[in-house]
Amino acid sequence: MTHPRRATAAEVIAARDPLRRIRVVTDPDPSGPPTALRTANPAWSCVGDDATHHVVFQDDVLIADGFFPYLEQVAAAVPGEAVAFYEGWEGRNSGVVRLGALTGAQWARAIDEHVPSLALMLPAEIAREYQKFAVTHGKGWPYDVVIQRYLKSREIPVRIAVPSTVDHDDVPSLAGNSTHGWRRATYFSERAVDVRTYDCAAFSVVPYYQYGEARCAVRYGTYWEHLDTDRYLRRVGLLDRCDTGLAEHDGPGLPAVVRRHVWLTAFATGAVVEGLTAAEPDPAVADAVMDSLGPGGLCEEYTGAELMEMIPRIRALALTAFAAGRAARRAASPGPRATTADLAVTGGSAAFREQLARLLTDAGCAAVPGERPDPAARTVIHLADPHGRSDALPDLFADAERHGVRRLVLIASAAVYRGLTDEECTENAVSGRPPADAEARAWWDAEETCRRWGTRTGIPVQVVRIAEQVGPHAPLHGVLAGWMLRAWTRRPMELLNGRRHQIIDHRDMAGALAAILTAPVRSATYNVASVRYEENELAQLVTDTARATPWHPGTGADGAHPPLMSTALVTAETGWRPAADVHGGARAQAQWLACDTHDDVPGPKGTGSDG
Repeated sequence: MTHPRRATAAEVIAARDPLRRIRVVTDPDPSGPPTALRTANPAWSCVGDDATHHVVFQDDVLIADGFFPYLEQVAAAVPGEAVAFYEGWEGRNSGVVRLGALTGAQWARAIDEHVPSLALMLPAEIAREYQKFAVTHGKGWPYDVVIQRYLKSREIPVRIAVPSTVDHDDVPSLAGNSTHGWRRATYFSERAVDVRTYDCAAFSVVPYYQYGEARCAVRYGTYWEHLDTDRYLRRVGLLDRCDTGLAEHDGPGLPAVVRRHVWLTAFATGAVVEGLTAAEPDPAVADAVMDSLGPGGLCEEYTGAELMEMIPRIRALALTAFAAGRAARRAASPGPRATTADLAVTGGSAAFREQLARLLTDAGCAAVPGERPDPAARTVIHLADPHGRSDALPDLFADAERHGVRRLVLIASAAVYRGLTDEECTENAVSGRPPADAEARAWWDAEETCRRWGTRTGIPVQVVRIAEQVGPHAPLHGVLAGWMLRAWTRRPMELLNGRRHQIIDHRDMAGALAAILTAPVRSATYNVASVRYEENELAQLVTDTARATPWHPGTGADGAHPPLMSTALVTAETGWRPAADVHGGARAQAQWLACDTHDDVPGPKGTGSDG
């Protein structure tokens, strides 16, 4: 698949196949907005009548010697799977390739992310049906997101070649991807390797370095959590050893933040590898995958020339951290000690309450999520939904009384202030009188129902009104989520005059709740938010963390948008202050919306799709 401006280069790639089976398909609307999605439809549709498999190459690829005989062997061996022959060093799946290479695997199962589609093979029948899906469900989403959603809807597993047998040629992107910087394979072989096995490694913990941040993908049951690597290492009891090792190692010539995140990523990689195998990796392989670690995490921040100078220093640091991670895993006691949880998290979506329970546990408040409170719980945090089941609160009250709950914390919303004209609302702005706005009234009624129950039973009830939630599994009705969905689907944002915004990062939400729970019961209501944004500042956050997107002024103002809340009370009485990197939380939300939610497209069982 190519653009007419690159047709000659595409013909050169096509000529690499000795049997001349490759057809060059050009953009059907070359003067239109640059997008690979438009060309993907005809590229996946031109399947030969007698083909068993269909491969689509993008026009900026380098192909390993011996690739086509190797390709035929792979097609015959794994007839019902999608096979990616390339994975870039900037993706989540770069961590999958790195683990595969370091443990001696030749194939690894992709984790939830856009499918690496620079060189992708599908069974012929699956390829033939792609266009129909893309026309119905594409909706402007990036091509590699649409192909991911399609394969999940058809329950087609994706395996990644280790090493890659196709690389990315460093030419300017015509699809608008040049902002992603220098892009190459995590681990590339110039000759297609002899296949020893078609066993496909699957990893439940995958450290990766992306957008300058050390992150870990951790599988919990049916979906993946993407969390800060230091948080993961704390959960498994290895963070102190990691920090000590970094403090003892001097990595000259690198910024402190780069040193820390490279160290975290490589240390966690070593710890995971040690849990999988005691064998030492081939030194040449270890060098190769650590060469790509730094560029993968920093390619949007540094030029290719700058990264070339940094690669040797990052490689040396990463190899040291990798060895330290392996040693720490060998020396560690088996897993964190179990703690008794007397805190239950109920309400909301299953994924969000499970995430919140883990974050609360990280903050020292061991929590158990569930649709109903755990019988051992003495405190319940309930994520309210005034538009949900009518029996949710009565059932909660009955369970709380039966189990002897001693405290209820209701997670409410800043929407209770809708319709007010206050410049900044304190907790008593709606005290004693129902709001006129219908949405605000629904939230107020939920709060009052809980307060009346607390008065009747003598059980303390506290209401925590939170700003618009930001992070994975956040509700989709917020302004930020709506704008991110517009950005991903190439629709401009409409900015309304006079709006101001508050958001709460999911990690700050957990931190505030932990502070409230560990403090004496004082006030009945708290406002909690991380940061404030003007309308254009929030729009800029979307373009920075999702996709660069134009915006234009709308007409009028949104009178239903809640005014700002004062958070002075929660700080004064508990000492809590926001501490999370909200930019990182917004990026995590943007990635979740693109890679982990699937509109009306169901995911296959066990793949981790909960959207």
